[in-house]
Amino acid sequence: MFGLDSSAWTWIVFGAELALRLILGLRVLMRRLDTGVTLGWLLLILSTPFVGAGLYLLVGESRLGRRRAAREAEVESAYRQYLAIHALRSQSQQLTLPRAVDRLATHAEAIGGFPALGGNAFELLDDSLEVLRRLAEDIDAAEQSVHLLFYIWMPGGDADRVVEALIRAAGRGRRCRLALDAVGSRPFLASPQAARLREAGVTLVPILPVGLLRLLFVRADHRNHRKIAVIDGRLAYTGSMNLADPRYFKQDSGRFAPWVDAMLRLEGPVAEQLNLLFLHDWELETGFGLGLEELPALFEATGLVSPLDRGRSVAQLLPSGPGLRSGVVHELLLAQIYAARDEILITTPYFAPDSSLTLALTSAAHRGVRLRILLPEQVDSRMVDLAGRAAFDELMEAGAEIHRFQGGLLHTKAITVDGRIALFGTANLDARSFWLNFELMLQILDTEVAGQIRALQLRYLKRAPRLDAETWYRRRFRTRLAEELAQLFSPLL
Repeated sequence: MFGLDSSAWTWIVFGAELALRLILGLRVLMRRLDTGVTLGWLLLILSTPFVGAGLYLLVGESRLGRRRAAREAEVESAYRQYLAIHALRSQSQQLTLPRAVDRLATHAEAIGGFPALGGNAFELLDDSLEVLRRLAEDIDAAEQSVHLLFYIWMPGGDADRVVEALIRAAGRGRRCRLALDAVGSRPFLASPQAARLREAGVTLVPILPVGLLRLLFVRADHRNHRKIAVIDGRLAYTGSMNLADPRYFKQDSGRFAPWVDAMLRLEGPVAEQLNLLFLHDWELETGFGLGLEELPALFEATGLVSPLDRGRSVAQLLPSGPGLRSGVVHELLLAQIYAARDEILITTPYFAPDSSLTLALTSAAHRGVRLRILLPEQVDSRMVDLAGRAAFDELMEAGAEIHRFQGGLLHTKAITVDGRIALFGTANLDARSFWLNFELMLQILDTEVAGQIRALQLRYLKRAPRLDAETWYRRRFRTRLAEELAQLFSPLL
């Protein structure tokens, strides 16, 4: 073709591929990403012909699509107006928090948008079957609306209680909206259960759909990892649990079962914050309108007291995801670690800290803060597990305690600091949760509720032997090598 022999074409293809790698390498450098992310992509692009460049073109850029970006701009104005109303209510409450706690609340509001509000009541549920039963009962009691958003919905067992409750609620004329991640819930979305829900009048929407054609325009591994249930805009659930019966969820593997989770059932202003976040995500996927008129009124006639007040706890929502609010969980977590004085207790299934998080943790341990990190013994992501283990040496040398839970795959995501502050929600301690997924965490500024979460973590610790440092240091060279290689790519996991 064109008078060129195969040797000439080989050199043309080689030159074009080399030029592409150099261009993409420059692109990575100019984006001013985290150093670990930059080095990971440069290593992958420059060392692997075709593969690295191809992967970067698929998942290297944060692309959510032009249509979604346009809807985001439309929604943002109404969303910000509503946040401003919340800020006014926060000012009217005149909360009196300890200075260090108040600074964390101010920090979280600055980066996440939601102020800390009092008047919340929390109930910590650490039995997944009880969560499913209680959620079904609350849906049966719904008077106006049911809003559910989950990463994974798996049919079977007591998860079907929620399906039947939704069908009954729709039959009573309640407005039922169900949003499920298109990848995490793919089997359910194609199941007879989903068809039954739609036939009953439940509006069911897949979030962030994927497909071969969409890969050309959007990044496929941006996932909505949030777990939200809101009943009548006043009662809510959130935490680490997917909508699945742990007796059925991923039982084929055997090694990881059962999954151990916890959820918070809550009433008060934070439930309204969760409802706003749901409606924000719903609008981005459907274009149906933000539905601010469906949110409960913030003020009584006096303009000072919310009808949603149900308790005394102070808390605030911290949403995170690609775009304006990416990385906020990472930033607030660092602030909490540096503010710790006595104790940090971390529970997470996926632990692959970047250099800044590792530095913050080792600094805390060096200054005498008791640092305990609780991870599952077996985890369903081998690469993330290896990347996290690469940090164990440095952490234990600084005085940190590493514990491995042996009662199943511990999936609860919770951090308590000094027994008086808690972060609780959906985000893991890895790059995917910090930068790629849509996540949420609650910052709970209440000693009683933070103490309940800490007590749950201590119960987990009874089933989690501490990793012996001397034994760990003697592990095989090939294991160390695998960990170090995994850590190199941890910013991309």
